[in-house]
Amino acid sequence: MKHKRLFSLIIVSIFFVSMFAGIASANEDSVQLAEDASSAILIERDTGKILYEKNSNEQLPPASMTKIMTMVLIMEALDKGTLKMDEKIRTSEYAASMGGSQIFLEPGEEMTVEQMLKGIAIGSANDASVAMAERLAGSEEEFVKRMNAKVKELGLENTQFKNVTGLPTKDHYSTAHDMAVMAKELLKYEGITKFTGQYEDYLREDTDKKFWLVNTNRLVRFYPGVDGLKTGFTNEAKYCLTATAQKDGMRVVAVVFGAPTSKSRNAQVSKMLDYAFSQYQSHPMFKKGHTLGQAPVSKGSGKKVNVVTSERISILTKKGENFDNIQQEITLKKNLKAPIQKGDPIGTLKLMQDGKLLAESKLVANESVEKANWWQLYKRAFGMFSRAGD
Repeated sequence: MKHKRLFSLIIVSIFFVSMFAGIASANEDSVQLAEDASSAILIERDTGKILYEKNSNEQLPPASMTKIMTMVLIMEALDKGTLKMDEKIRTSEYAASMGGSQIFLEPGEEMTVEQMLKGIAIGSANDASVAMAERLAGSEEEFVKRMNAKVKELGLENTQFKNVTGLPTKDHYSTAHDMAVMAKELLKYEGITKFTGQYEDYLREDTDKKFWLVNTNRLVRFYPGVDGLKTGFTNEAKYCLTATAQKDGMRVVAVVFGAPTSKSRNAQVSKMLDYAFSQYQSHPMFKKGHTLGQAPVSKGSGKKVNVVTSERISILTKKGENFDNIQQEITLKKNLKAPIQKGDPIGTLKLMQDGKLLAESKLVANESVEKANWWQLYKRAFGMFSRAGD
């Protein structure tokens, strides 16, 4: 009888252990961080690893999160030197006519690129976005073509832009996944958080039209480490946010589409950020601009170009996990020919561990190489003949 009771207790114990183990496993596998949103995603910026997602490929209106791509192209031009922060941008009649969020630019009014960026990043200014688009591409329509070309370059298949502002229009859509990739691209330009991370600032300070800017992303003020990126709201899109935060050397990006209220949107993004920082840690490997060698260039003013990292590169692990035996694999484009522009992709860096890909990133030229003129080519050819005759 005693043996039967002991056997029964063992069976019951096994049942309860199995039941609780099943619950723990289910909770871990089905973590819910954005129940109140149409779609969402959480990624680690450096590796792009997805930490959480919900309907992340559903095509939805992005509202003013569209301006993330607008800012990508502005920062790209600044990085290449085709645009300067102190350059004055003149406002056209069309740019000044934009509705929605604005800094109330008047036709003919001039502001520097830096001031326009403040207006876009902090105040979500539609008028400043169009003014910058016209400066860079000649018209909003041409700039939108560049936005969509960049979408293709990034390999995004579920995004199409029709304007630079995110104002409602037909066939203007994106996804949480695609928006996270665009945010990842924007954050390559580390200076952008100087703008997106400000809670408040002023424009036209020394005039009687002093304008107070307050960041539409309240988490910049109320969640430690948040320094961007862009909110969005229309009646159709509801409340949207692409946020980024950095803590202990790790930067993450959280995206929410279609939350019912701004309070709900901020709460869900905060929940995703909490999850990332409590569960994961980042191990920095290379800073942006780190030189990893040289690549030969044919018919250029210089024979070689330095190959550098295009962004900060890290490895991601669960908290407490160690990493070792990291292999570095560099692949450069063959037969590079001038001209080459600063920032042009010329190779790839992969970080591997036991055959598993941990991180992958583009390598770029850190300087421009123009085509060699006839005199440079002649001297090289003459030098080759002289050496051959020695």
